[in-house]
Amino acid sequence: MVNLGIIGVGRFGKNILNTFKQLEREGKCKVVAICDINEEILEKYCSTYNLKGYKDYKEMLEKENIDGVAIATPDPFHREPAVYAANLKKHIFVEKPLDITIEGCIEMIEICRKNNVLLQVDFHKRFDPYHKEIRRNVFEGKIGRVEYGYAYMEDRIEVPVEWFKKWASETSPAWFLGIHFYDLLRWILGSNGKSVYAKGKKWKLKNMGIDTYDSITAIVEFENGAVITFDTSWILPENFESIVNQGLRIVGEEGIIECDSQDRGTRVCFKDNGMMTYNMGFISEDRDAYGNIYYKGYGIESIADFVYNLLYINNGGKIDDLKKKDSAFGEDGLEATKIAVKVHESLKTGKIEEI
Repeated sequence: MVNLGIIGVGRFGKNILNTFKQLEREGKCKVVAICDINEEILEKYCSTYNLKGYKDYKEMLEKENIDGVAIATPDPFHREPAVYAANLKKHIFVEKPLDITIEGCIEMIEICRKNNVLLQVDFHKRFDPYHKEIRRNVFEGKIGRVEYGYAYMEDRIEVPVEWFKKWASETSPAWFLGIHFYDLLRWILGSNGKSVYAKGKKWKLKNMGIDTYDSITAIVEFENGAVITFDTSWILPENFESIVNQGLRIVGEEGIIECDSQDRGTRVCFKDNGMMTYNMGFISEDRDAYGNIYYKGYGIESIADFVYNLLYINNGGKIDDLKKKDSAFGEDGLEATKIAVKVHESLKTGKIEEI
């Protein structure tokens, strides 16, 4: 069993908490404490799960007997708690992106390596069985050399306007959404980014007082020669049938692969809601034999993977041996961040930027 803490139990942190508590029932781990600056959220989960709560992550990490910590703070605020935890030799699970600077990623990787600490990033799209099958087909050469492709991820406008209004201006569609697919495509292709050219629009959200991009299109050339166009935005209408619209298309010399990651085959229409599309593969609820809610899906598997990795380490396994898995580690986070950073540099310069 491993002892765990969580820094940030808001929108995504609650998924981490639910996953850890589920694994706790199975005897795999124990959630020792949680931390959040929002007193209302902190009190809610401390009361629900009878947990120790902290507003200061440093105090939690120093006082509690924790083997690993999950960090689910807003995009720009991953670096400091990760570095602090690593220096205390706590294994780390970070929500994407690893950091919004290349220097920050390198610092986190080096400190974790120095302290023999696992640094894992939650790129959950790697755990989607559809994406795993796409990667297998590409690696087996079934479509030949990949020549070009297209990936898109678009959120409804409620995400920057309601979910993350306090810090939406400190991030962008490239950081919040694109980073998922930057990692996914480099993982599928087995190749790092080489250069990027990007264009973006600051229209709708800026007029609403949120100074960030509505949409960003990035054309990325990878080291293996493949050219992928990425479209990201978070201004879809509020009545769009799913919170996110996403998919990808890859064309090779000998074949083509297409994946609609939004429409998984189930659509419903109710009188009060209009048409809705469910992605039950991401996170869905069930009940176990004791009546407990049981969460499943690739959004849960990517979090649980961290716990299994810690159990492997605690049983004498080496961190480097984990690199054979589909897990995303610090180096993967760095490569995805390199692409995102150069996307934003290209937006400023209007030129192709080398990665």
